[in-house]
Amino acid sequence: MQNRKNIAILGSTGSIGTQTLDVISEYFDRLYPCLLTANHNAGLLISQALKYRPRKVVIADSAHFGTVKDALAGTGIEVAAGARAIADAVADDGIDIVVTALVGYSGLEPTISAIRAGKVIALANKETLVVAGELITGMLEKSSSRLIPVDSEHSAIFQCLVGEDADAVEKIILTASGGPFRKMSREEMSAVTKSDALNHPNWKMGAKVTIDSASMMNKGFEMIEARWLFDVEPERIEIVVHPQSIVHSMVEFADGSVKAQLGMPDMRLPIRYALNYPERLPSVAERLSVDRYASLTFEKPDMQKFPLLGMAFDAIKAGGNVPCALNAANEIAVAAFLEDKIRFLEMADVVGEAVSRNNFIGDPSYSDLVETNEEIRKITLSLIK
Repeated sequence: MQNRKNIAILGSTGSIGTQTLDVISEYFDRLYPCLLTANHNAGLLISQALKYRPRKVVIADSAHFGTVKDALAGTGIEVAAGARAIADAVADDGIDIVVTALVGYSGLEPTISAIRAGKVIALANKETLVVAGELITGMLEKSSSRLIPVDSEHSAIFQCLVGEDADAVEKIILTASGGPFRKMSREEMSAVTKSDALNHPNWKMGAKVTIDSASMMNKGFEMIEARWLFDVEPERIEIVVHPQSIVHSMVEFADGSVKAQLGMPDMRLPIRYALNYPERLPSVAERLSVDRYASLTFEKPDMQKFPLLGMAFDAIKAGGNVPCALNAANEIAVAAFLEDKIRFLEMADVVGEAVSRNNFIGDPSYSDLVETNEEIRKITLSLIK
């Protein structure tokens, strides 16, 4: 079909990836998923490929290459494997938009590849800017590439800024649901289980993001992402807890005006906006009923209960490779919690200790960040064992 946008979905089997395919299904005459990638989930990747018929699929875990290739034999779909193959695939001339829905640090290399290739990037991988915000923004200044945020909070800010003078922005206000433990005391939180932490009150997300939301580290990462996306110093980014998750974020301007973007807590809304920006696509999605949400409340986050949020502010103020170290330590700590190796509150202790052992580099290169990531992961694993 003519005038269809060719979409590459990195992490098509994850929460954001599957919801991106839901959106594409709504507008299949306009959007075509030409590239799908997955980490380990070969079965779902095969099913998606047979349904959507992309030009190419990549499975990051090479152990599953044979399974995927055999299942797609005779379809004309090209099959590749390995993390490097994902980074190479996004540079294809036929790709219009790259949706980076990979989890954690793994999103960095393909995002860099997409920037070098001048692609429009629908960014759903906040860790890319957490780990390498200064490096990425420097690359964007020299590239025709651009980032369109997919996270609901950053999409909200992006929408609030359309048509506004950046110099008039006084403050960004990031909203947070507060997660499942908002009303618990720290003593009560000491006994929470993996099942408790994965039971988010408003959003359906992957396990890693859900745990980060429960610890509020997710909001710390979003603060760092906002700092780089919108060129706003951390001192001008405020976090507010908004349990209803209807106001997705706000921007305060120099004249005292505040703009907010509201909507149902559904990730398909910001995905839809990013894939066809600046045009808004019509949808039959559930509408926000104001009378259903007659009371919208806001409160300050409790930094004593959620120390990882404070660590994120400390990390971005320290700069250099510290945010990279923070992300690496957190990824290992979250994995350990999900494997029942440490308790919920112990994640902050482990992360704090690991980051304190980081070898500070004030102006890190890409190779410095790779080394930092690897070293802090080893340190964090040693603390857990």
